[in-house]
Amino acid sequence: MTQRRLAPLVALTVAALLGTAACSAIGDTGPDGGSGAGSTGGAGTVVLVTHDSFAVDRQLVADFERESGLTVETTSPGDAGTLVNQLVLSKQTPLGDAVFGIDTAFASRALTAGILQPYASPRTPPAADRFAVDDSHRLTAVDYGDVCINIDREWFRRNGLPEPRTFADLADPTYEGLTVVTNPATSSPGLSFLLATVDAFGADGWLDYWADLRANDVQVSDSWSDAYFVEFSGSQGNGPRPIVVSYASSPPAEVAGAGDEPTTSALLSTCFRQVEYAGVLAGADNPEGARQLIDFMLSTRFQQTIPSRMYMYPVDEQADLPPTWARFGPLSRQPHHISPGLIEANREEWIRRWTEVVVG
Repeated sequence: MTQRRLAPLVALTVAALLGTAACSAIGDTGPDGGSGAGSTGGAGTVVLVTHDSFAVDRQLVADFERESGLTVETTSPGDAGTLVNQLVLSKQTPLGDAVFGIDTAFASRALTAGILQPYASPRTPPAADRFAVDDSHRLTAVDYGDVCINIDREWFRRNGLPEPRTFADLADPTYEGLTVVTNPATSSPGLSFLLATVDAFGADGWLDYWADLRANDVQVSDSWSDAYFVEFSGSQGNGPRPIVVSYASSPPAEVAGAGDEPTTSALLSTCFRQVEYAGVLAGADNPEGARQLIDFMLSTRFQQTIPSRMYMYPVDEQADLPPTWARFGPLSRQPHHISPGLIEANREEWIRRWTEVVVG
């Protein structure tokens, strides 16, 4: 994806720690964050291939460096779609040893292409089983979240308009020219939102819905960051549009101070559940190091940093969440869902048809 991170601190962390082919020492051995029963300690280099929004805590990296002989070289070819595309194209000469950031929309493609080898981490929490794509243990769920429509509640209050609540509201002339979405061909949240509309309106209705949105002057941005930070009125960009595709966890990031409430909210009836996975790459030079790295990402220490660093929910239900999340960033109780197999069979065709109707 994965273009979706909200806090400026996250962007700074990515730039400082990762970048393309950047290096950081990561390792883990203790009982709270250590290599699990399925992996043994070691030294050497392990290459993590990830999306361009992967972010880790600086101190956690320092602890890893101190506790393990492993050095991690992290390369970020792009968002989740680009990540999988590059891994498939380089299958015969793998880009690295481990991968993080394959999401729901591209999970079946990664499995079908045979770019992963099995690894069942002993650190996988029981709650993560519900996110399993199949029983091959090639993809390990690390975090998850809901892609939803977000609205700038303050904008609607100031302008005396009722807040939209449903998909259908966005196509109502009352909200003409107020919505910005992201292109599913270039943005992971954009693709997730497209999938939500396919599930909501069905095979016979989703294109008509998008035609209605186009007629209602929907704007399309290539990236989540452009849509949220530039075009959306409810964030730092103070843009012109008060309706945007983002995450259910976005509103807590807009809380100005202690005791305040966010000026934005998520429409939970419009959400699509997005899961991010890690795996060991087939043909990896250091598969043991890759397994240790996956164990680390499932450790409580790492899981507890996911909300503040990547604005996703950890798969470990024992990990603490920021207090504001329970109040302002709840997940949808009934998120839209499409099976990975159905996504794999139709993804490219859906994107092609969407492009014809919305972009022209």
